Amino acid sequence: MRGGTIVIPAWNEAARIEPAVRAATAWLERHGGGQTLVVDDGSSDDTATRAERLGATVIRFPQNRGKGAAVRAGMLAATGDPVLFCDADLSTPIEAWDLLRARHDAGADVVFGVRTRDSVTVRQALPRIWLGRAGNWLVRALLSRGVHDTQCGFKSFRRAAARAVFERVTIERFGFDMEVLVIARRRGLPVDTVPVPWANDPRSTVRPIRDACRTLGDVRRIWWNKVRGRYDR
Repeated sequence: MRGGTIVIPAWNEAARIEPAVRAATAWLERHGGGQTLVVDDGSSDDTATRAERLGATVIRFPQNRGKGAAVRAGMLAATGDPVLFCDADLSTPIEAWDLLRARHDAGADVVFGVRTRDSVTVRQALPRIWLGRAGNWLVRALLSRGVHDTQCGFKSFRRAAARAVFERVTIERFGFDMEVLVIARRRGLPVDTVPVPWANDPRSTVRPIRDACRTLGDVRRIWWNKVRGRYDR
């Protein structure tokens, strides 16, 4: 496999987008070339302009729609194979993609980077840890077993698998990761996980209580779609 595509969803990330684009582009150049694709989710700052100056392909939303919508747009527009999406804060360094690509070589179409006790170097505040654990318990109980961390923002797909999954994604905010797992499983795609290094960035735009409430609504919606067989059609 050559470089592929790295998708970076971004909302008001002017302070962090340049290091992220540089890291993605440098990694791709070391691996034979590829595409750095930034999806600007209706930013009010110059996130998109800064990314374009560094040579990234940029998709601009006229208004904020949510991380799920931004990732979906980037994954469907990607021209490389495989396709990674990662957060602009580089909580997981781009170099960890080597770990996920090794699982592609072994036959997985979809690979989730997951956080473990040993791989996390800077932890979140306790409320976010508790909310994350509760969310992952709900996912395993109601939606899909086998993945203990669906919310780590570092996931890789073979290009055909990315299209098969993201054409069916309906969740536009943080709950989309759970829907991605359910769709991949319902489509019969080989899914694997691999622990990745991860360090919390205290400047995160996540708001634990607000986003937890939204995510609970997303779990209900995904469960209902699953029961109705929407993902099987």
